[in-house]
Amino acid sequence: MLREKSPTPDTGFLNPRTIALLCRAALFLSCRVLINFLPEFLDILAHPDPEAAYLRFLDAHRSLLGPYWSNYVLDLDSPHAAPVIAAALRADRSDLHAMLERVDVVRVVEEALARSEDVLGVDRPTDVVLMVGMGAANAGELVVNGRGVAFVCVEHFTGRVNPESFGMGLEPELLPLWVAHEMAHTVRYTSPTSASDMRRLIAEAGGNYDYWSTGSRASLRELLLNEGLAVHASQAIVPGLDPADYFGYPRRQYQRMRELEAFLRRAVHHDLDRSGLGLRLKYLSGGMSPTARLSLGRVLPERCGYYLGHRMAEPLVNARGIAAALRAPASEFQAREDEALGFRTA
Repeated sequence: MLREKSPTPDTGFLNPRTIALLCRAALFLSCRVLINFLPEFLDILAHPDPEAAYLRFLDAHRSLLGPYWSNYVLDLDSPHAAPVIAAALRADRSDLHAMLERVDVVRVVEEALARSEDVLGVDRPTDVVLMVGMGAANAGELVVNGRGVAFVCVEHFTGRVNPESFGMGLEPELLPLWVAHEMAHTVRYTSPTSASDMRRLIAEAGGNYDYWSTGSRASLRELLLNEGLAVHASQAIVPGLDPADYFGYPRRQYQRMRELEAFLRRAVHHDLDRSGLGLRLKYLSGGMSPTARLSLGRVLPERCGYYLGHRMAEPLVNARGIAAALRAPASEFQAREDEALGFRTA
């Protein structure tokens, strides 16, 4: 039996507790948007003219895909863009289709995002993009008009190496790790409580991330910590994996990093407070020649900066937790590391 509700007095305003709850709910709902480009890309592959269909897709999403291209592929206005697109569209995608049939990637990513928000204290809106990439990057981060963007290119997570698509053959179970890694970057870049140089540089650029500009202007210390912190974040959010997986290293390379740690610290010491794109490429980029990685008479292992940054960040992460460490200035890490090593200032 229905009962008539007692009339509620119309006060003309909401009480403060209700307002606070509504504000928190609105912030949560706006913190992230999952953008799934996979269905559109699969439709493009099935189109009678895939290249024309891709160009229409690109135009429709240029505000997001333009920065992705310029940071992780090449300039869209370059004459080399057309061959890159053509090669990506004719690549064998049987491994991708097979993976998508057996793995609910949207659910996997949503769960990883929820864990990331909780562990990292995400406090700024962030878009997460599921896509098929045009370059070799398996995941990456952007800031577009002040809003963080984390993207994951799923062709790298099919479990099968694919030379035609440049697919790295990573297992789908590693998807959450890379989501967590990129979400950590967006926190360091956009959180209102972040004191990082990366946040400052992005703000000075009008709220837009540029790999090349930040690589030229940020100190090597900041760049190494930026990646090391993202590794710590992925370990906190997706625990229990092999240590090498968090760095994207083969097992043997991870062991080699541990063996070389003392040398790596000596090699990087005098460069830490310098800046220059060459330093970012030398320590953090794959594909650099042995000559470009030469230091103290020896060739540095590729992407050794991830390991160095992880070790440099470790004392502060252990002391304050990953959420606070993500927002700390580079100088604080050095002070904590000196303290952990027993150094004292007068």
